[in-house]
Amino acid sequence: MAELVVRGGSVYSRGRFRTADVLVEDGRVVGVESKAAPGVEEVDATGLLVLPGAVDAHVHSRDPGFPEKEDFGSLTAAAAAGGVTTVVDMPNTIPAVDSRTVFEEKAETVSALAMVDFALWGAIRSTTAPADLEGLAAAGSVGFKAYLGYAFRRANRQIVYTTDLDDPDLEAPPDYGTLVQLAPALAGRRALLAVHAEDPSVLRRFARPLRDYRDLLAARPAVAEAIAVAALGVISRETRIAVHVVHLSSAAGLSAAAEARRAGARLTLETGPQYLWLTDADQRRLGPLMKLFPPIRRELDREALREALLVGEIDIVATDHAPHTDQEKLDRSWDDAAPGSPGVETLYLSSLELGRRWADLGAAVRWVSEAPARLLGLHPRKGVIERGADADLVLIDPNRPTAVTAARMHSRQRHGVLDGRQFGFAVRAVYSRGVLVASDGEPVGRPGHGKLVRRRYGS
Repeated sequence: MAELVVRGGSVYSRGRFRTADVLVEDGRVVGVESKAAPGVEEVDATGLLVLPGAVDAHVHSRDPGFPEKEDFGSLTAAAAAGGVTTVVDMPNTIPAVDSRTVFEEKAETVSALAMVDFALWGAIRSTTAPADLEGLAAAGSVGFKAYLGYAFRRANRQIVYTTDLDDPDLEAPPDYGTLVQLAPALAGRRALLAVHAEDPSVLRRFARPLRDYRDLLAARPAVAEAIAVAALGVISRETRIAVHVVHLSSAAGLSAAAEARRAGARLTLETGPQYLWLTDADQRRLGPLMKLFPPIRRELDREALREALLVGEIDIVATDHAPHTDQEKLDRSWDDAAPGSPGVETLYLSSLELGRRWADLGAAVRWVSEAPARLLGLHPRKGVIERGADADLVLIDPNRPTAVTAARMHSRQRHGVLDGRQFGFAVRAVYSRGVLVASDGEPVGRPGHGKLVRRRYGS
């Protein structure tokens, strides 16, 4: 007798929806059947979608370093509430995750707070050596993140955005030469290189005080993204490494990626709900809440990104969940407001809405679950509802809308760029490895349930 049977829902499994029962034992899916025998615990999913938990490949927990902005407890509570059952944390915490020692220390620290499972990226510095990559890979890092244009503060080993490197405490950011030098080590492990793709020389040339949103767009032009993507395409093609471009924001960047792929580059692309839903016109409503790096651009950029996602040119949707305190975003000038926005809690709902309007629901599920799980080497344990997979299940009501309001959010930063949106779906229940962690949009799991998921590399 199965420990848990989720009965009678519309289950997304093996690329299609069908009415079925999902059987769970010891935290794993043991069957997807048309009519299962009774279980110890029964959940009636009639009229609901039963989806694999989302894998958000791009979150910033701020933990350790800035827990007042977000710690792993608030991050994973927000994730659970929104149906994200695996968060993949970026390495720009303090200290940056640039060695196996820091990786293991961080994993041990945050696991005590985690409500859902998590994985970790490793950081690439200008001083990173092949041995550093080897240690991080052995620890289970899903890949390696390079921040073009982000310096490294030696005193506390913090990654910071700056165009001014006169401070002697600042180590220059990794550049294209760094990536070429590390390429053999990456290729040898078949490891994934993720890059914040804005060319730092362009950003330095166009840096200016930010009086309004026009200044933000001028300071971080789309050509900076396109140049970086083009350069990464050359590096990938010539060294045969896999490069993942995070938070793609522009039609120009998309065009550069398409050209690079045609020339033989191994590029995967990620964009976020903020770039798929909003345009520069929304800044009149949102103000400095909309200060993001890279910025939200014009309608033609949004439409190009949507079309690329629908036809499969963009591989995954992830949030770049980057909270600050509300005080650091509200009633601030454009110059003073911190860059970033929360997003993990609305990833699934916003993607399903895109799928229903312009593609199909199955495509939306793949964008946020199976595709990122495959990209990061976490499949088939994560991202699918199939025998042997972790029982990460999300029950969605397709007929009950959800309004995005600060009062509903669970991140430390309650206000975000999707404030005021309404999506035609509601999260009814979320299970992480068969354990209920959210009910009707409220986290109910316990800290410490979430575990580190390590990527396993072949020799």
